[in-house]
Amino acid sequence: MKLKTFLYGLLLVLPLFLASCGDDDLKNASSVAINKTILSRDRTIGVDITYSDSARVKARGLAPILDKVTPANGSAYQEMVKGVSIDFYNPNGTIDGNLVCDYAIRKDAELKTEFRKNVVVKNSKGDTFSSQELIWDESKKYFYSNQRVYVKGADGSIGEGINFKAPEDFSTYEMDSGNGELNMKEGVAP
Repeated sequence: MKLKTFLYGLLLVLPLFLASCGDDDLKNASSVAINKTILSRDRTIGVDITYSDSARVKARGLAPILDKVTPANGSAYQEMVKGVSIDFYNPNGTIDGNLVCDYAIRKDAELKTEFRKNVVVKNSKGDTFSSQELIWDESKKYFYSNQRVYVKGADGSIGEGINFKAPEDFSTYEMDSGNGELNMKEGVAP
């Protein structure tokens, strides 16, 4: 008897539950699904990349994690969420500088790589450049930053400035609103 009462009660209540499920909820669900950004993310662990130009190795980069992201709309990019370490090679094939940072992102369509968070570069002369951001423009073959860049020369000179620009080998550089201390060698005037 109790079972019959339960089944009759269920038959009376079940239509109420089904009636509360209107098609408005389904319409809302599809509009939410349409607004989602679809992308694919391929992760590689322990990346070792060699960059060469005209059959000559110019740089070698190591990244603990490399995510290749391909959005459904927009340009693909590569993200190094745990940072990167890059060694630069001279024409003789020996390392003459390096760059390290805590995060990097390479935008494929723009041919630019943004190095962020604790960026430190050492050139062949022993000069050290540090900033929170440096951008490498592959097509124009130079680095630049609108953030403050600090420079410590191998001779002990120190300086800082904004609107930094340097060629890929950091052999020279320019920046605006700079200040610092220079060590000058004494010499005979011509």
